[in-house]
Amino acid sequence: MGKRETWTTDEFGTSHEGAVGVVLADGSVPEPVYFDSGSGTGGRSVSQWSVYDGRHLRGPRAAAVRAVCSCGWTGVEHRLDWTAIGNQELVEAGDPQADACVRDWDEHTEQVEVTTVPLPDAVTGLLERLEEEIERLTRTSPVAGLRAARRMEVTAERVGYWAARGTRADLSTERAAVALGLDENAARLLLARLGGWSPYA
Repeated sequence: MGKRETWTTDEFGTSHEGAVGVVLADGSVPEPVYFDSGSGTGGRSVSQWSVYDGRHLRGPRAAAVRAVCSCGWTGVEHRLDWTAIGNQELVEAGDPQADACVRDWDEHTEQVEVTTVPLPDAVTGLLERLEEEIERLTRTSPVAGLRAARRMEVTAERVGYWAARGTRADLSTERAAVALGLDENAARLLLARLGGWSPYA
């Protein structure tokens, strides 16, 4: 996969990494476009949606764009009207369709959130208030805010140890991943880190 702009959420990270994907007129997904550096030292492969304008020896022309996610989900297609685009740069003329892809991916991550194990309102409220209090503290004393953040890390490691071990005893990695909104590898690494065992055990 070539370089392109991607989006993540704080909680789900690269388990649900979104991007604008390209669809060609025949329904296929194009290969990354290779840009030669011209210096003889190689180049780079790019799959950013806006390079698929069919011009200047670049890749083929996109017929539509759609949101894609590292989990395998794909959004609906948003067609590109090349008659209206004309000679405009695709990055500008296709911006409304690209923005629609971002909104589609936002809805996807909201649905992922719905499928995760729910947290009690009391816990969610406490976490939100704690974050607000530390942000407020940081505005008056950054070092005190840093100490508070470190205390949060210590607390997370302490309570996470037993949570991770209990989860390992109760659920398969696959089921834990679904409950956490992560892919299996990310869930395995999280459990191992908090539970204090090797992720390769």
